[in-house]
Order: sequence, then C-alpha cells, then structure tokens
Amino acid sequence: MRIYADRFPRFVAQALGDLLVVAWVYVWVRAALWLHAQVERLAAPGRTLESAGTGLADNLADAGGKVGRVPVVGDQLTAPFAKAADAARAVAAAGQDQQEVVREVALALGVITAVAPVLLVLLVWLPLRIRWIRRATAASRVRGSAAGRDLLALRALATQPLTKLARLGPDVAESWRRADDSTVEALAALELRSLGLRPRGR
Repeated sequence: MRIYADRFPRFVAQALGDLLVVAWVYVWVRAALWLHAQVERLAAPGRTLESAGTGLADNLADAGGKVGRVPVVGDQLTAPFAKAADAARAVAAAGQDQQEVVREVALALGVITAVAPVLLVLLVWLPLRIRWIRRATAASRVRGSAAGRDLLALRALATQPLTKLARLGPDVAESWRRADDSTVEALAALELRSLGLRPRGR
C-alpha cells in the first residue's frame, strides 16, 4: 500500500496535511473537553443546594424525632418539623435537577464541539486521502511492467489536461496508438507525476 508520494514536494504536502489534520482533531477535542469542564462548573450551585437541602432535611427530621418523644403533645409538635423537612428535601431535589440539566448541556456542547470538526475531516479529507492511496497503490503496482505503463499512458490520455498532453507533441494520441515507446513512457510518466510518483519505482 502506498501512503505517501515518492516525489519530495508532494510527500511534504501530504505529510504536512496529515499532521495538520491530526492537530486539527486534537485541538477540537481539547476544546470540547475544556468547554465540557467549564459548563460543568455551573453545576456547583446545584451541588450546594442539594447539600444544604439534604443537611437541613436530616436536621429537621432528627429534631422532629426528638420533639415527638415529648408526652401528650409530641405528635402535634412533630408535624411542622416533618413539613419543613419535606420542603428541604424538595430544595435538595431541585439542586439535583439543576446538576442533571447542567451535565446534559455540558455533554451536548462537548460532543457538538468535537464531532462537527471531526465529521468534516471524515467527510472531506479522508475520502480524498483514501482515493489517492488507492490510485497511487494501483499505479505503483503496474508501473514496472510494459503493460502497466501502457495502462498508465491510456489513463493519462483520458484524464490529464489537454495543455499537458499538448506539450508531449501534437500527435501524441496517434503515437500512443502506434505503441511508440517514447510516447508511452512520456504519458505514463505524466500520469505518475500527477500522483507524485516516479516512473518504474525509481
């Protein structure tokens, strides 16, 4: 499998491109983690509320239990403490709900921040990179044989810009049909050069 070009300028461009893509993904993942952590900090009031509500509810329930032991009027004195404890538990539940909302928002923002740039890489850069690897690998396998060079020459005739073909001569197609060795070599080299490869694996 051919991952990088033979020719230095194309190789450098591909290597730098791959490094930039890795850096791009890394930066956005780090940004997503940072954003997630920053939003998670908004859950601090909810934790404080939950802790305060739970502590108050426990204290009120404990006080109500002690008051309930008072003879005759204990049950009547316990009711306000029980209601106050229930209210404190509701405050603690509100704190839990606030934390849950913040966690969900932090997760959603983090995922969106990381996924969108990575998806861009997967949909734009990766298909182009895989396409080049497949073409370059196939060209590398056939460039060493006469039949392979003929195939490369045919592909050059079909896909290369007319301006590049014209530089090889006005009758380049006719020369290829006559199986002129120099024309076939020149066309194959043109196709390989467009992929950043050298002729005959040099």
